[in-house]
Amino acid sequence: MTRSQATFVGFGAILLWSFLALFAVGATEVPALQLNAMCFSIGGAIGLIWGAKTGGIRTLRTISWKVYAFGATGLFGYHLLYFSALRLAPAAEAGLIAYLWPLLIVLFSGFLPGEQLRRGHIIGGLIAFTGAAVLITGGDAGYDPDNLPGYGLALLCAITWAGYSVLSRRLGAVPTDSVTVFCLLAACMSVGAHFLLETTVWPSSSLAWAAVIALGTGPVGLAFFIWDIGVKRGDIQLLGVLSYAAPVLSTIVLILAGVAPATIALLVAATLIAGGAALAARASAKN
Repeated sequence: MTRSQATFVGFGAILLWSFLALFAVGATEVPALQLNAMCFSIGGAIGLIWGAKTGGIRTLRTISWKVYAFGATGLFGYHLLYFSALRLAPAAEAGLIAYLWPLLIVLFSGFLPGEQLRRGHIIGGLIAFTGAAVLITGGDAGYDPDNLPGYGLALLCAITWAGYSVLSRRLGAVPTDSVTVFCLLAACMSVGAHFLLETTVWPSSSLAWAAVIALGTGPVGLAFFIWDIGVKRGDIQLLGVLSYAAPVLSTIVLILAGVAPATIALLVAATLIAGGAALAARASAKN
């Protein structure tokens, strides 16, 4: 697989994450950590089936437990910190801070062997982040010192996912089948956190069950496998900037589904993110 092909595959994860909000709306009655446990279980089960068919499952026993601990902590830690941040700070501000992870991926990737961080990557990432800020906050974000704990958790959330993505690059020799175990371990960790922090609520309709299955199959399942391919073999800096397309695409999906209205903020955000991605792509082409 070429670098360009792997980048294209990694972008598929961004497309799948664009459906996260829509499916989450359908499964909104299910507590967050319980939903995590259900979705990670589905993703892990799909990985086991695929691995059994391709023979990749045989490689799982050869992988160090340290790799599994790293991967499971990354997947579970990101979601735990994100949902905790939303409980302690307004969704718009917490979501915006959490969405620093694409920019952090661009910056952190400069420390990777063989990668060159160019000015276009940084400027493109900042422009794209501005676009995400416009969309997420609607231009009306505020600051309240009482929300500092939530802001801090949101920042840790961004650092966790950026660190997971960039360090995955250093584990390029580890097969993507390992994500199967990441998902299963993250499911187990989510179950424990769920029983400590939440009350169990099962989906009450076929539509809600369909939303849970869709989440586990796509945004909280297959997406992690193809993201692993992208960050290990593709252009990780370009993927970082392109990740800012997720909130725009997510909003478009919600609009098409009749869940959210079209706004000027969407147009402005889309323009800024497209411009930032173009700058990053141009910088990558020089490498």
